[in-house]
Amino acid sequence: MSKFDEAKAILRGSIAPVITPFNDDESIDYESFKHLISWHINSGTHGISVTGTTGEPSSLTAEERVKVMETAAAEIKGRVPFMPGTGSVNHNETLYLTKKAQEIGADAALIIVPYYNKPSQHALYNHFKTIADSVDIPIIIYNIPGRTGVNLHTDTLARINEDCLNVIGIKESNKDFEHVNRVLAKCGRDFLLYSGIELLCYPMLAIGGAGHISATANILPDKVAEIYNAWTRKDIDHALNLHYELLELNDVLFKDTNPAPLKAALGMMGKISPVLRKPMDLPEHSLQAEIRQVLKKYVKLPDSVKQ
Repeated sequence: MSKFDEAKAILRGSIAPVITPFNDDESIDYESFKHLISWHINSGTHGISVTGTTGEPSSLTAEERVKVMETAAAEIKGRVPFMPGTGSVNHNETLYLTKKAQEIGADAALIIVPYYNKPSQHALYNHFKTIADSVDIPIIIYNIPGRTGVNLHTDTLARINEDCLNVIGIKESNKDFEHVNRVLAKCGRDFLLYSGIELLCYPMLAIGGAGHISATANILPDKVAEIYNAWTRKDIDHALNLHYELLELNDVLFKDTNPAPLKAALGMMGKISPVLRKPMDLPEHSLQAEIRQVLKKYVKLPDSVKQ
């Protein structure tokens, strides 16, 4: 078995995209960050990802992203697989960060389709092929057309997969369910397909998905992981019940741009200081009040936190 086949065997389940907490002065709160990672692992999360969309990577410098990755790896200590986000709008920065992920011993790198500049399919192929050829680490591509402005076509993905042995999967934050079905049809059933859309976590398992990378895991890591656990032990009713149980929380967490509602909720739970770096900001007060009311249905909020 090759190391890429071994990676396919372990990179399954709920891979939590952990937020990057900030202090009130917007410096990175590394102590809270480490506590969050251990809380995830102790709650049953199957793997950790950092500096993906939920981790506000575009608000971090490249040096900060490296330090966040290093801090996460040191806290994880090999207890679960580690898949940091290393993608950027800048090709050379993506190369730099992906090589750093390999140096610190990450199990895979999550690389987003470049955002804002909207590369052609030919350009996307060359971008990912160059990166894959430059490292010897498993790569998971991250396709999120709603935030990048471009969709990685399944034919392009299949070509990348065929030409790059270390490209072993994709996180699809794609509401086109026909598209995600064709990912496995064209890349093979052993290709790792993760849901990045909360309401598709359960459905993607049904078509052969490897798991999910869901922002909601930041709030309820145990329940999001249990969807996968229930599915794998063939307790379909329980997995489906959890799918619908989390529906209201999933909805409210995406009424503003992620991770703004998420950080507001974690602040209410006493896990972090709810701070985002500008240009991002917390939701308006009316939405924060709605988040609080929904959150109370899922977790007990601490009395010590100002409500």
